[in-house]
Amino acid sequence: MNHVIPDIIGIIGVVLMLSAYFLLQIGKIPSTSFSYSFLNLVAASMILFSLWFDWNLPSVTIEACWALISAYGVGKYFRSKRLQAKPSETSPQTDRT
Repeated sequence: MNHVIPDIIGIIGVVLMLSAYFLLQIGKIPSTSFSYSFLNLVAASMILFSLWFDWNLPSVTIEACWALISAYGVGKYFRSKRLQAKPSETSPQTDRT
C-alpha cells in the first residue's frame, strides 16, 4: 500500500519538531512560550497521523506523550495569560466616601 501522503505529513512533523527544538536551543523562543508548545503539539500530531498508516507502538507511545505534554504547555500558557488579565485581588482599594 502506498503511504506517500502520510509519510510527507510525518516528515513535515519531524521538521517542525526539530525546528522548535533548534529555536529553543539558540534562544529564539523560550520553553514557556505558546509557539514552542504549539509547534511541538502540531508536530507530534502530524507524526502520529503518519504512524497510523505504518504502526510502531514505541513511536506512537512517545509521540502521544509528546503531544499530551505539549497540550499541557499550551493550556498552561493560556491559564497564565488569563490570570494576568484578572485584576489583582490583593491590590489596595481606595474608599471614596
